[in-house]
Amino acid sequence: MMKSQRDSDQVHFNTGLYWFTNDLRVEDNRALLSASEKVTHLLCVYIVDPTWFTPNRYSQKSMGDLRWQFLHQSLDDLERSLKSLGQQLLVLYQSPVDALSELISNYSIDALFRSQNAGFYENRQWQLLQQRYQMLYFEELATHTLFAQSSLPFSLNNVPTSFSKFKKQVEPLAKDTHIVAIRSLPSSPKALSWSRPRNLPPMQADQQTLEFIGGAKQAKKHLLNYFSTRLPSSYKHVRNALDGWENSTKLSPWLANGCLSVRQVLRALQNYEASVEANESTYWISFELLWREYFQWVAHACSARLFAQRGVKRQKILTSFYPERFQRWCQGNTPYPLVNACMKQLNATGYMSNRGRQIVASCFVNELDLDWRYGAAYFEQHLVDYDMASNWGNWQYLAGVGMDPRGKRHFAIDKQAALYDPDKQFVTKWCGEVNCQRVDSVDAADWPIVTDEN
Repeated sequence: MMKSQRDSDQVHFNTGLYWFTNDLRVEDNRALLSASEKVTHLLCVYIVDPTWFTPNRYSQKSMGDLRWQFLHQSLDDLERSLKSLGQQLLVLYQSPVDALSELISNYSIDALFRSQNAGFYENRQWQLLQQRYQMLYFEELATHTLFAQSSLPFSLNNVPTSFSKFKKQVEPLAKDTHIVAIRSLPSSPKALSWSRPRNLPPMQADQQTLEFIGGAKQAKKHLLNYFSTRLPSSYKHVRNALDGWENSTKLSPWLANGCLSVRQVLRALQNYEASVEANESTYWISFELLWREYFQWVAHACSARLFAQRGVKRQKILTSFYPERFQRWCQGNTPYPLVNACMKQLNATGYMSNRGRQIVASCFVNELDLDWRYGAAYFEQHLVDYDMASNWGNWQYLAGVGMDPRGKRHFAIDKQAALYDPDKQFVTKWCGEVNCQRVDSVDAADWPIVTDEN
């Protein structure tokens, strides 16, 4: 828990503002519960940042069409949940600091609440507001992680330098699956306009291509469906499959957006182990949840270094940027059919298996010799389960600049294809075979390469 100014749990305020970010749910939302107990009136806000839809330093948008579709659905569901408790959701399309500053002034806000965030830019916005409004009460609580910072057996300055060390310290503590319930919420401030902004970006995604539907209701439905089957008992044996809805938990999009809490998942897992079966596969689900947790706290500790080319290790690497190679990788038009198939799956669905992500990322940094940050930025735009900490942490890990004592990871593509797509069913399904023999259209002497097409 992090607070500022009036630091007593007994404080009470007239009008509070709750800023939804990575916690698009009501159930098991400790930060929202705390806000509801401390204010007479509550303003619930979600801010769509226009910069998400404009090219960044990597010439990518932070928010692609499929991500936006999933987020939009999640906001609609959150709005319905709040309405059932007598509240409403104000959605704004504006710079977060500007939007919140206007609301603080217009509605005489006394206190601001949010879920704790690992993002450098999100925290910089929060800190700027704290500096600007020093007489207000600010509070953030952990809703996106299993642990609160205060419960960790180490400080952020001493986050373990490997996952195995982290796991050894925190695994005995991963027992708290208490789900908090919110039965009612304070009323909204009067004279508030609830109309959605007309200038929100349109949704371009084809509904037929979406495998996931956003929102806490769908998250809960999928969670119950998954653990009502025997699939958890075989998870470890099928988790590396390149395709197939049943071959992983598929919970990551809802976890990433906060439609589902990690406690809800862990509780469902523990119930399954108690009533059905506990084996190596069910343990592996909790193991993967701890990996997610590790990346969250690495992001908290490393801040802006999560986006630095040399990574959290400050490791010097030799790399460059070749625009043509990058575009071929993005479009699935490389000499590597398995990589092509994975990229076409991502572009069409907004999803790729964990094994596929490792294969295409390894190709990106090893075979194509590209700057890993461009690959991470492309994933950020397209993945419906994009989570800042997991995405950038995993890319650093594979590029050899992250929290990994083994250094750079290299997945031999032919070996991966033989192991995970021996009959080329996945490559065939996603049209991975293309007429591309080289990654560059010019040779070392800058002469055009002769191909069958020429």
